[in-house]
Amino acid sequence: MIGIPVLRTVVTATVAALLHFSPAQADASFDLSPEQPGRVQATRNEKAIAAIPADFKFVAPGKFTVAVSPGGPPLATYATDARTVVGADPDYAEAIADSLGLTLELVPVAWIDWPLGLTSGKYDAVISNVGVTEQRKEKFDFSSYRQGLHGFFVKADSAITSIGEPKDAAGLRIIVGAGTNQERILLKWSEENVANGRKSIELQYYDDEAASLLALASGRADVIVQPHAQLVFIAARDKNIKRVGTLSAGWPERSDVAITTRKGSGLADALTIATNGLIKDGAYARILERWRLSEEALPRSETNPPGLPKF
Repeated sequence: MIGIPVLRTVVTATVAALLHFSPAQADASFDLSPEQPGRVQATRNEKAIAAIPADFKFVAPGKFTVAVSPGGPPLATYATDARTVVGADPDYAEAIADSLGLTLELVPVAWIDWPLGLTSGKYDAVISNVGVTEQRKEKFDFSSYRQGLHGFFVKADSAITSIGEPKDAAGLRIIVGAGTNQERILLKWSEENVANGRKSIELQYYDDEAASLLALASGRADVIVQPHAQLVFIAARDKNIKRVGTLSAGWPERSDVAITTRKGSGLADALTIATNGLIKDGAYARILERWRLSEEALPRSETNPPGLPKF
């Protein structure tokens, strides 16, 4: 039987403040200024421009209007002026706009609002860490631009050096979010371990990020699993955890993050061509490197790639 104790830890405001700094306190290697002097610039891609359907109408003439949810660095967050949205996704949106010969119009939205806003024509696309799923493909088109990865991170002085398959996690105490895709995968890993005579995985659940990080720091847990990008930022910020592996959101298959557009709008192919142009000329790699997300690089973009199945 798989043990899944539900832990509840009361963390004082003082501890939370120590573990959860504001963006302005982030590691200096992440530029969260509104000016973004290091933002990667891209050049016009005539093939991508030619692929835009003649009857496609952008929300605003001459502009590429993109929705983004500022959920946190390094993907998208508010800059130190508390108004400008910066991060890997805004950088990528800017590069795509450059490729299409357009000016970027970035629209901050709540995550829950992007589907309705996109279908109602409020913006041309969503570039906000949206994972491709077979269910979403029924309503939207996709142009992939990153791998969807979860990260295995441990204390900086942990003896654990690598987690890449179920046997590597046998007997470990792993912090995971309840009801998440990574929980579903780790439950399968634990079942596989038990079936092969290895120890099960002990999954631990906490109420918030501060409590999770405290449990890891205090030795009550061995590993934390969250979306890879989030943990990359935390590792740079706190300097007390390290990556020991990554896990595809679609394990055992790859699962992609993609630019999302209205179903049948015809824009997806142009965005795929633009992305492949960025990959070919190196701008894509520079964007990911700037935000420490090189592990999430794709070899090529695809229109409507295989997505997570319905569970």
